Amino acid sequence: MLSGIEVLRHSSIRFYKHLVMYFDPYKIENEVHDADIIFCTHTHYDHFSEEDILKVKNERTIFVGTEDSYVNVMKLGFGEEKIKIVEPNKSYEILGIHFTTIPSYNIEKQYHPKENGWVGYNVKIDGVSYYIAGDTDLTLDAKSVSCDVAFVPIGGRFTMNAKEAASLINTIEPKIAIPTHYGDIVGTHDDAELFKKLVKDGIEVKLYF
Repeated sequence: MLSGIEVLRHSSIRFYKHLVMYFDPYKIENEVHDADIIFCTHTHYDHFSEEDILKVKNERTIFVGTEDSYVNVMKLGFGEEKIKIVEPNKSYEILGIHFTTIPSYNIEKQYHPKENGWVGYNVKIDGVSYYIAGDTDLTLDAKSVSCDVAFVPIGGRFTMNAKEAASLINTIEPKIAIPTHYGDIVGTHDDAELFKKLVKDGIEVKLYF
């Protein structure tokens, strides 16, 4: 289930399964221009990085993101036909890839208001569902997700911390859980190890950094 997947840094993930797909590309080392689809969960600079979008974009790339990204995406050279604006709690298909959007927000913190309409993505590829949570707290929406592989933020401050993220994983019970959103702006490798320790037996935890 993890073949053809790289967690690059922070919350940046690259899929190369039939198509090349990036989620929240950030601090990409080289100009690769290989993306078929770029998914962005929201418009904070560490998830909607214009510099890094341009490093992976090419003439065929489709951008998927929320309404508040539209104007800036146009400025990056995407034609209107290459932009797909999404809303929470909807289902979509692009280039044969089926996905649903999960509301991604804070409960008490103000960094990611629910009214902004920011999202996580639950993407189905070859019969396997991958949940890329985005910047979220431990919400009822997140707890309702059904998936095989879950990428969840653990860094705290802006999102769930390691304990909350483990609680989410223990609730939704994917086969594999992968922590993100640590090791750069917030969160440490120790947080990832704590997350791994708190996830119950039977769920594989994979650490990429």
